Amino acid sequence: MQQESMRSPDNSSLEPNSETNAESDSEFLLTPAQEAAMLSEYGSDHDSQDNLVDEDEQGQAISAEPIPKPSQGYSNAFFNHYVGHMDLLADQQTVMKYLDAHQGWFRRCASPFKADPIGETGYAMGVGKVGAIGFQVDARVGLNLLPPDENSVYRITTIPIPDQPPQGYEVDFQAEMHLREQPLELVELQKPVMTSIQWDLRLTVSLQFPAFIQKISKDMLQKTGDSVLGFVVQKVSKSLTAKVQDDFHKTHSIKVPKQIKLRR
Repeated sequence: MQQESMRSPDNSSLEPNSETNAESDSEFLLTPAQEAAMLSEYGSDHDSQDNLVDEDEQGQAISAEPIPKPSQGYSNAFFNHYVGHMDLLADQQTVMKYLDAHQGWFRRCASPFKADPIGETGYAMGVGKVGAIGFQVDARVGLNLLPPDENSVYRITTIPIPDQPPQGYEVDFQAEMHLREQPLELVELQKPVMTSIQWDLRLTVSLQFPAFIQKISKDMLQKTGDSVLGFVVQKVSKSLTAKVQDDFHKTHSIKVPKQIKLRR
């Protein structure tokens, strides 16, 4: 779901390495030039944990988060707080029915990123290779898509990926989706109502870096790691949001009027 951003990066300069990613959007291996461009866009002389918020939605800015502590056995931790929105042209009950049936849409909307089922509500989500400053990992996380609570709030939490050997990193993924139904003044719609989804994600990744990486200054390493994590979250989110929104309207035969601009 769309990341809110104070400093929108120049996507042309931050695209993953075309040589290693010619046929897929699921790798994020950055060249030195791309690392420098990312730091100039995301980096700051202030707190490296500043949240990214759209200029037209400054009222929803969230205070900066403290630098996270790595999990036991890891040398460094990186954090991203992601807030976004997605609008669907349907009542809340219809949207919830769609979200509940994630077995039908999650894997196809996740493409080109891999999403292998884990039980009835879980998925092993892989975004491919992620790397910078001479270090890379094959990034995967187990996600548990929980049913809504009594307040119709959906949550996604981290679960172990069965039979996966140690990867040298640990992911803590904690997300919430809040739904809000609102009327629309459009007579051409059969049901003039829209459901807005607010997505709130707190993502922490702990890593065990090799000795040559730990020689880099702590500030530069923190900024680079936080920036790479934020960039990956933004790219994956934009892809997933667009596909879920399109998939929902297509499967429900809903034509979006040209005068409506849906957030995604």
